[in-house]
Amino acid sequence: MSEFYALVPAAGFGARMGNELPKQYLELAGKPMIWHALSTLCAHPDIGTVFVVLAPGDEHFARYDWSHCGSKLAPLYCGGETRAGSVANGLLACELEPDDWVLVHDAARPCLTQALLDKMIAELRDDPVGGILAVPVADTLKRADAQQRIAHTEPREGLWQAQTPQMFRAGVLAEALARCNSVTDEASAVEALGLQPKLVASDSSNFKVTYPQDIVLAELLLTSL
Repeated sequence: MSEFYALVPAAGFGARMGNELPKQYLELAGKPMIWHALSTLCAHPDIGTVFVVLAPGDEHFARYDWSHCGSKLAPLYCGGETRAGSVANGLLACELEPDDWVLVHDAARPCLTQALLDKMIAELRDDPVGGILAVPVADTLKRADAQQRIAHTEPREGLWQAQTPQMFRAGVLAEALARCNSVTDEASAVEALGLQPKLVASDSSNFKVTYPQDIVLAELLLTSL
């Protein structure tokens, strides 16, 4: 029987936040941002181990108290130059069985809930490919030209905004990233194998903290949960 594991790539810096501290360690509701995602993943009963892939020289992670995660949390100091590199290195270090499920989640998505994890695992545990949390695009999309003027409007029918976790078999994901390591999310690599991941409907609360103003919204959401 396959097992469920989580993997959180956290070796990046997040330059768009404009802060000297790596984004995943910025304070959010009294804790480092990464604390919220890791705590949610560790609390889920179906997830056996939560691997967090850190930069080899990371000096921040060990400064925080992770005792509430118990033995579920496993830091790996093998982060790569890119997200795909960090995930690939993490998979290699984890030594999972090829059929084990891996839920790859962004450290900067702190508002993930147990309900969304429940839904994702329930919908994908018997799926032949796996899939991702995503939300249908609601806003009108504009294509810009070189002068930042509207070139044309993009039809939004059938378009979804990808989120994380993204859940795939460890063997499939490792093969996909070995063949296609320039992608910005795991689903893109799996798609390059000719497979079609499933879209699991999420909601906008599971957003990625990217800019400084996102911190305020994330704190409001976390304090209301």
